[in-house]
Amino acid sequence: MNTEYEYALGQNIRTLRLKRGLSQEQLAAQLQTRGCDITRSALAKMEVGQRHIYPDELKLLHELLEVSYEKLFV
Repeated sequence: MNTEYEYALGQNIRTLRLKRGLSQEQLAAQLQTRGCDITRSALAKMEVGQRHIYPDELKLLHELLEVSYEKLFV
């Protein structure tokens, strides 16, 4: 596990979320309505690299934030 990569990915998610004008609560709610069992707290931990991001979550973030996978990982 590389914590630098997890932190960078989380920061990208945070930046992209803010660009879309979404709060953590709003994005977590959108993820939940798409079948992803995630809380605002879990999303906050993802954004600071304290929680792993699962493939299904990554796919939904890609869709909801309307960005390429490359943008998530830049």
